Amino acid sequence: MNEIYICVDVETAGPIPGQFAMLSIGACLVDDLAITFYAELQPDRLDFLPEALGISGLSLETLKQNGLAPLAAMQAFAEWLNSVVPVDSKPVFVALNASFDWMFISDYFHRYLGYNPFGHSALDIKAYYMGLTGVPWSETSMKHISSHLLNEKHLVHNALRDAQDQAEIFQEIMKQSQNGQHS
Repeated sequence: MNEIYICVDVETAGPIPGQFAMLSIGACLVDDLAITFYAELQPDRLDFLPEALGISGLSLETLKQNGLAPLAAMQAFAEWLNSVVPVDSKPVFVALNASFDWMFISDYFHRYLGYNPFGHSALDIKAYYMGLTGVPWSETSMKHISSHLLNEKHLVHNALRDAQDQAEIFQEIMKQSQNGQHS
C-alpha cells in the first residue's frame, strides 16, 4: 500500500482535547505544499488558557460566529483526505510535535465521525530528526531544526502556514536521510 504523507498542524484553546477546543486545522501534502486544507472551528468547549489564545491570535467569540461547526469541519477534512489520497494508498499523519496535534485530530475525528482516517499512529518530525542527526531531544525544537533546514523560519501559529513549513522541514530531512547526509 502506498503511503501519502499529510503534514498537519492545529491551534487549540489549551493543552488537552478533553478540556479545551481545537480552534483550527491546517494540512498539506508533503509532496505538494500547495495542496492544502484549512478550517477554523467553532469552539465546542468554553475552557481556554489565555496564553494559548495569545499564541494563535484566534478569538473564541469570532470563531463562535464564523467558525465551522466541529462536525462540518471534520467531515470537510475527511472529504479532503479522500480527495487527495488515492484508493490504494494510506494517509500518514506527519507533524512537528505529532503527539500534540494527533491527539486533538484523533479525538475530534472519533467524537464527530466515529473513526480516524489516519488510524492510531503518527510520524513525528522531531523524533525523525533526532534519529537521523543524533542530536539530543532538546535540539529538536522548530528553532533548532529551522536554523539548519529553513533559514531560521519560525512558526507563525497559523495552522496552515505551520503545516506547510513543517512539511518543508520533513522534505529536507527525508532528502538528507535518502542521501546519507546529516545536518
